[in-house]
Amino acid sequence: MTIVRTRFAPSPTGNLHIGGIRTALFSWAYARHFNGIFILRIEDTDINRSTLSATQTIIDGMKWLGLNYDEGPFYQTKRINRYFEIINYLLSNDYAYYCYSSVEEIESFRKKQRSFGEKPRYNRIWRPEPGKILPSIPINRKPVIRFKNPLYGNITWNDLIKGKITISNKELDDLVIVRADGIPTYNFCAAIDDWDMKITHVIRGDDHINNTPRQINILKALGVTLPFYGHLPMVIDSNKVKISKRKEATDIMYYKKKGFLPEAILNYLARLGWSHGNEEIFSIKQFCYWFNDCKYLSKSPAQFNLKKLEWLNNFYIKSYDDKKLLNLIQPIIKKKKQYLYYR
Repeated sequence: MTIVRTRFAPSPTGNLHIGGIRTALFSWAYARHFNGIFILRIEDTDINRSTLSATQTIIDGMKWLGLNYDEGPFYQTKRINRYFEIINYLLSNDYAYYCYSSVEEIESFRKKQRSFGEKPRYNRIWRPEPGKILPSIPINRKPVIRFKNPLYGNITWNDLIKGKITISNKELDDLVIVRADGIPTYNFCAAIDDWDMKITHVIRGDDHINNTPRQINILKALGVTLPFYGHLPMVIDSNKVKISKRKEATDIMYYKKKGFLPEAILNYLARLGWSHGNEEIFSIKQFCYWFNDCKYLSKSPAQFNLKKLEWLNNFYIKSYDDKKLLNLIQPIIKKKKQYLYYR
């Protein structure tokens, strides 16, 4: 029997988002239910925006909540050599090519497409085809490397949450898999990591749905087994707008500072788009026992309700005995004393 292997793969570019922790929770619980493996992977190829402090926040937040990982953390920036092994294979086997189009040239072509009411996309001028004469290579221009996306057919997968999804290859560009600065791109790295790490179930936000067909095509070109994909609907605020990663109130560590307990946060997030009958309050152990199929997750966005979280937090605080409460508040009192002393 195949061992279930799931992963949480955040980008260290800001706060540890409460929506990200919800994704991590479902991925973690699914692995725990099936006695599988849960992996933490740091997707840090966005060098300009990734920070060490954000990485540490991810690790600290996971530890505080008790979402222990069995393998990792793995860092994409430490796997560059592996990515280029695959890139060289794709280039050698006509699955990828060098593209010398400048940003200005691509934008000019897209502008022309928009004027004709067409969907803007790369014109594939550098894509090698039998009998095609390619342009002369510009002097002193660094190329990107693009994946040769299939021109015809569809990509179909049975989403663990949303059901059957089909996307036409005609809707997809030839994906850039290596930028001009020589750094492999997110979509490529994520696909290779999922393969190398033997991920069986990819549970992530539905903002990744458009990435999935691109990653599937890369994995198909390599002739490997595809994981199952499940896409969680986003978390929205009281105005029914996706909650922003940059806002303090979406940072999981903000809730720690405000005195919220891990048990309350996990209980609340587990109920955000999922239910087990009328059960409102349950332990994380119970949740792992119950959570055995992603199809019971809601297909609609989940609305964050602070009042409900506060109600759950009050319940868990009242359930603590005196010793447990003392251990909880001692660090807070100590910090307050230090603050008053140094004022």
